[in-house]
Amino acid sequence: MRRSRGTVDLPVAAELATARKVIAELAPTGDEGDLDSHEQATAYQAIVNAFKQHPGRAFRVRELHEFLGMLTDDPAMYVTRSRLGRLTRQGFLAQPGRGRYQKQT
Repeated sequence: MRRSRGTVDLPVAAELATARKVIAELAPTGDEGDLDSHEQATAYQAIVNAFKQHPGRAFRVRELHEFLGMLTDDPAMYVTRSRLGRLTRQGFLAQPGRGRYQKQT
C-alpha cells in the first residue's frame, strides 16, 4: 500500500494518538522531579546506613538488596551497582574483590 507524503491512514493516526497519550501519562512533570530526587536520596541513605551499621562486612549487590528488602530484579540491581560505583569513586566504599563492596576504613 502506497501513501503519499503528508497523509496518514486512519488506523495509523489512531495508533499515534494512543502513543502520544501514553507518553504524556508516563513522562515526568516538573512536580515529580522532586519526588524522584527524594527517592534517590533515600536509596543512597539506605545504602550508606547499611555499610555504616556493618563496616567490616563486604556486600554483593544481591546481598545488599536482600538485606535492605529491595527488589532483586536485574534493573534494580543495575541501578544499585551504579550507585555503589559512585560511592566507591567518592572514597566512601572500597572493593575488596570483584563485585564486593565494603565501607572504606
